[in-house]
Amino acid sequence: MSSPPEVPPFPSAEPPAAARSSLIRLQEDLRRADDSLGRLLAAWRPDGRETPGQFVEFWEGREAQARRLYELEYGARESLMGFQSGANTVAPVPSTLAESEEREEEGVREADAEPPLRKDGNPLAAYRVVVDRAFLTEPAALRALDERLAAGHQVRVVDQPLIKLLIADSETAMVQLEAGRSIVLGPPLVRLAVELFESVWQRSRPYLREDGDLDPADRRLLQLMLSGLTDAATAHQLGTSPRTVQRRLRALMDAASVSSRVQLGWYAMRNNWV
Repeated sequence: MSSPPEVPPFPSAEPPAAARSSLIRLQEDLRRADDSLGRLLAAWRPDGRETPGQFVEFWEGREAQARRLYELEYGARESLMGFQSGANTVAPVPSTLAESEEREEEGVREADAEPPLRKDGNPLAAYRVVVDRAFLTEPAALRALDERLAAGHQVRVVDQPLIKLLIADSETAMVQLEAGRSIVLGPPLVRLAVELFESVWQRSRPYLREDGDLDPADRRLLQLMLSGLTDAATAHQLGTSPRTVQRRLRALMDAASVSSRVQLGWYAMRNNWV
């Protein structure tokens, strides 16, 4: 017997007109802010003249970018704000510099090797992290986010693509311009990155809520549905089958007394299920 056709994910259906108009405006606001920052950063390219080092630094290459990112994270004294997006070639999911930590040069005695790099988070800093849909499709993404929540980090989700960003103590920001190139901003330019982060944070939704009676597994399922992942991608992240995903979503629709995934999504957001 052939399997039943896969039900379209949440974003493929049309929300009410007023809500759809509001979402479109929010998306346009975020896109304009992102484009403005991107144009500004692209203009600060070294051209052989002296670079104002107190304002900007340029880092090229995966290893150099990863090490500077590590220094910013573990050098912070109070706060860390960041965007995590898909295809993290600089900071692999789920931990920063996980590959570099395991790499040793041949012929170097263990006593002479550098001490291992930390990857358990900076205990001095309060973390606020926003991830996008592309991040949620990465291997081990959910485990990485669960580890953040267990460590007390605040984690939120948006559906729009994010630039890769880390802000330390609202004083220094690192933004990835392209796969092999990042820029580090100091005052006063860092204020642009802070304002962009706060704008996105206000328009994001919590990754998982702790209040309410909904099972955490169902919260994860709803979060992936709202982010637009297909049943197959959702099943892969949850370690189950598409048929099980469909069955669990049907049970949630019954519990909410709704007949579609669109209605389930709006019910979930209105009733703090996600």
